[in-house]
Amino acid sequence: MTEHPSSNSTTIRPGEKAIDHDASRDTFVQFIGRIHTPFRDRSDCPRQGDVENGPVCTLEIDPAWAEALTGIGHNEQLEVLYWLDRARRDLVVQNPRHAKEPAGTFSLRSPNRPNPVGVSVVQLLSVEGCTLKVRGLDCLDGTPLIDIKPARSSFLSNIRENAPE
Repeated sequence: MTEHPSSNSTTIRPGEKAIDHDASRDTFVQFIGRIHTPFRDRSDCPRQGDVENGPVCTLEIDPAWAEALTGIGHNEQLEVLYWLDRARRDLVVQNPRHAKEPAGTFSLRSPNRPNPVGVSVVQLLSVEGCTLKVRGLDCLDGTPLIDIKPARSSFLSNIRENAPE
């Protein structure tokens, strides 16, 4: 894996608490591709993606998964799951810049968490081979892609439209 200058920072802000993190206990996650965004540093990332006005981003899917994309273009919105590979995994209490006081990790949407999985609902703009153009991401360029699913609302709409009468 490529080292990133901002990866796994050990800086603790006032009010934060960390635990010992045993990386040897981590399990295997199969990455299906990479995400390309204009965001090079965490300070560049929006707090939440914007499906209407956010930048166009690219999901590059590994060709081994090409057939898994069959039918993906029928969905207007997708849920994209990604591994926040440059996030800390040891903070139990965090002190977000926008907050008045520290809060527990599980009460925040911070990327710093024991299992740093990011989730965004994105607008699917186009599909060309193993490349999907989307709008609405909030992650760093080069972030590993875990999974893509039809967004719940799109999935439920498709079921209703195709249901027998």
